[in-house]
Amino acid sequence: MLSIKGLLVAGVAAAALVTAAQASAAEGEVRIGMITTLSGPGSSLGNDVRDAFALAVKELGGKLGGLKAVVLEGDDQQKPEVAKELATRMVEKDKIDFATGIIWSNLALALMPTFERGQVYFVSANAGPSQLAGKQCNPYFFSASYQNDGQHEAMGHYVQAKGYKRVYLMAPNYPAGKDGLNGFKRFYAGEVAGEVYTQVGQLDYAAEIATLKAAKPDAVFVFYPGGMGVNFVKQWHQAGLKGQVPLFGPGFTFSEDTLAAMGDAALGTLNAAQWSPDIDNAENRTFVAGFTAAYGRLPSVYASQAYDAAKLIDAAIRKSGGKLADKDALRKGLKAAEFKSVRGAFKFGANQFPIQNYYLREVIKDDKGRYLNKLKSVVFTEHKDAYSVECGM
Repeated sequence: MLSIKGLLVAGVAAAALVTAAQASAAEGEVRIGMITTLSGPGSSLGNDVRDAFALAVKELGGKLGGLKAVVLEGDDQQKPEVAKELATRMVEKDKIDFATGIIWSNLALALMPTFERGQVYFVSANAGPSQLAGKQCNPYFFSASYQNDGQHEAMGHYVQAKGYKRVYLMAPNYPAGKDGLNGFKRFYAGEVAGEVYTQVGQLDYAAEIATLKAAKPDAVFVFYPGGMGVNFVKQWHQAGLKGQVPLFGPGFTFSEDTLAAMGDAALGTLNAAQWSPDIDNAENRTFVAGFTAAYGRLPSVYASQAYDAAKLIDAAIRKSGGKLADKDALRKGLKAAEFKSVRGAFKFGANQFPIQNYYLREVIKDDKGRYLNKLKSVVFTEHKDAYSVECGM
């Protein structure tokens, strides 16, 4: 049986990247550049992306679109300079056909010119910056995840509907953080009691929480993925604010990859996402069961996006008749999105970002002692991002 590890060519930095060859791809194979974060506070996100993509390829018999899948893996270490070196190496030397895996929006923006010059389709399994959804939309960029604002917009809509008058906002100071809080404010019409941007990778929030507490908001909305979110939520609980001031967030913050580390501090928190482990369709049931069996943990929203990214690439290659050199045919195949998504309904807008549902979720603990999200309601149906009108494609 083909193992998941057998689908990956390991690498932890550009200098140490192991490649199958530095010549053109062999006939009958497709090369995927998996550039993601496998070390540091954001590694839980990258691990889920890598593992879910590998699971999808394994389920497809080690092939994508009927072609042997060669996945070249590199750890970007959450550093633009490392990511750029990896991307250049993969495009120019390894002759990749598709790129995926990028978690962080600043890295996605930094790498897009390299992929465009190399005519490599970047199928994002996470990062969805507003620039690439709007004026900088690009024929070589497809999002298999979301536009950054989406989950935050859904939470802003919910908080507004519940009548909260003064909300305190916090996020990391990078493109997705700014997109996120702008998205929240797009649907929240009340007073912003504070808007704080903290350092990317920051793990101590004692000073910020003290300032927040003094502001006496009606509610708090935070966007902190990975280890940042774990530390914030635990420190929030330690400060005695849990149960005193309602805390809301996007699904990125309250994701299955970090909920176990948050523990009871996260229980009962409401968040919004385009996916949940209990979405009731055959594809999602297969995905959740397969991921849990393969890796011994529940999949996260990041994993769901990477799994869909692999299925999207598979469908696109099939649609093109396996003609990897025919970039127009590949683009038409990607645009058609003829695959069954784990999140349910999925289609692309004109800017090649998904039009999709967003759900309200609650963090619970199940009878097996696992921390996970449970669907509460639908917030948006077939939601389109705010930037598509600026895209000239």
